Amino acid sequence: MQHQTGPKPVVGVSMRRKTTRCLLALTCWCLSPVSAPAGNDTPADAGQATRLAGKFWPQWRGPLGTGQGVEADPPIEWSEDRNVRWKLRLRGLGHSTPIVWSDRVFVTAAVPYGTPVPPKPDRAPGAHDNLPVTRRHMYVVLAIHRTKGQVAWQRTLAKALPHEGGHYTGSLASASPVTDGTRVFAHFGSRGLYCLDFEGRTQWQFQFGEMQTKHGHGEGSSPVVYGNTLVVNWDHEGQSFAAALDTATGKQIWKVARNEVTSWATPIVVSHAGQAQVIISGTQRVRSYDLSSGRVLWECGGLSRNIVASPVSAKGMVFAASSYDTRALLAIRLDGARGDITGTKQVAWGRRRGTPYVPSPLLYKDTLYFLSHYQGILSRVRTISGEERTGPIRLNGIRNVYASPVAAADRVYITDRDGTTLVISHAESPTVLARNTLQDSFSASAALVGNELFLRGQKFLYCIGRQ
Repeated sequence: MQHQTGPKPVVGVSMRRKTTRCLLALTCWCLSPVSAPAGNDTPADAGQATRLAGKFWPQWRGPLGTGQGVEADPPIEWSEDRNVRWKLRLRGLGHSTPIVWSDRVFVTAAVPYGTPVPPKPDRAPGAHDNLPVTRRHMYVVLAIHRTKGQVAWQRTLAKALPHEGGHYTGSLASASPVTDGTRVFAHFGSRGLYCLDFEGRTQWQFQFGEMQTKHGHGEGSSPVVYGNTLVVNWDHEGQSFAAALDTATGKQIWKVARNEVTSWATPIVVSHAGQAQVIISGTQRVRSYDLSSGRVLWECGGLSRNIVASPVSAKGMVFAASSYDTRALLAIRLDGARGDITGTKQVAWGRRRGTPYVPSPLLYKDTLYFLSHYQGILSRVRTISGEERTGPIRLNGIRNVYASPVAAADRVYITDRDGTTLVISHAESPTVLARNTLQDSFSASAALVGNELFLRGQKFLYCIGRQ
C-alpha cells in the first residue's frame, strides 16, 4: 500500500467566486441497510444508520439499488462553463461509479506505469475487440473532498501485469466500490477485494483467485453490502460461485458454486417477509440465495447469454433483464417464490423486445425504465402490469449508453459515451428538459446526492451543482 500525491482539481468558473456547501437532503429507505457510519454521523440505532445511508450514495445504483434518488434534486442543465462546481482530472481509467458518504467521494482506477512490455498473446477462446496487455497497472482508491474537489488521500492496493486486457470499451477498474459508513470496500476482481477505513488504512483483504472471463472481455460485477455481510458474484469461465464475507473481519461466511458462465451482473439484496435474500442474474437462471446461509431459495430461467444488466426490486417484485442473443425481461413476484419458478404464476409478466444489454433498468416510482440493448431507445412500463407507457421513445442525440439511467425530482437522466446527458420529465407524456454535453466520455453511472450530480468520465470526475 502506498500513499501518493493526488491530482489537482480543475475548478469551474463560478466556484472561483465562491464555494457552495452541498445540501444533504436525500432521505429514503434502503435495499441494503448499513452499519453505523463514522464521525459525527454515528447513529443511536440501526434505523438511523439506514436513514443516513439514504442521504448519500453508498453503492452502485444508489441507496435503493435502483438508480433512484427519492429526495435528490440535481441540476437540469449544465455545460463545461455552467453549473460545474469542480472537475478533477483522474489518472488511469475506471468505469466504476463514484460513491458518496458525508464529505467524501470515493473512486477506483487502474493506472498504468513503468516501461511497456511486448503484447501478451490473448489466451481467451474467441477473443476479439480486446486491448493488448502491454503495461503493468496500479489498482488505486481515491478519497476526494466533496466540497473542494481535492484528493484527500490515494492508496495503491495492488500492482500487476493484467492477465487479460479486456474489451476495448471496458476498464480494469469497472467494479464500483461500496461503503457501510465506516469502511470502504474496493473490489478489483482478480487483483483482490480490499477493506479500507475512511482514512485509507487497509483493514483486511481477500483474494478469490484469477478470473477467466468470456472472450477475455474483462471483469465488472460490483460487491453489495447488507448489514454486516458483503456479497460477491464471481461468474466466469472456470468454476463460478457467489460468496459472502463478514464486513468487519473479511472472514468468509459462505461460498456456493454456481452453474454459470461469465456474467457482469451485480447482486442485489432484498428483505422480503422477514428474510434477506441475495438475487443474482445469470445465463442459466436468476437465482435467490438466503443471505445467512447461501441456500438457494428460488430460481427462474429465461434470460440471455452474456448477462450484464443487474436486477432491480421494489414492493415485492424483482425485475431481471437481458439482451444479447435473446431479449428478455422477467417480472417475478416474491410472495410464494420457492424452488424452480420458471413458467409459473410467480412470473407476473414478461417482455421480449426492447430490453437492455449493458445499462441496468431504472425503477422509479411505479415505472420501470430501460434502454434497448445499449442504444438510445427508451421503454417505460408499469411495474405491476408491464403495460407500456407511451413508448418506446427515440432519444435524439443519445447513442451507445453504457451508464445506467438514474432519476430524481420527477426527472430521468441518461448519459451516453459521447458525453451527452439527456434529462427528460417523468410524466405520462415525457418531454426533453435539457441536453447537456461535457468534453469527456462516460461509461460509469451517475451518483445523485442532495443537489449534486457526480459524473465520472474517462478523464475527469465532475461535480455538477447549481451555482
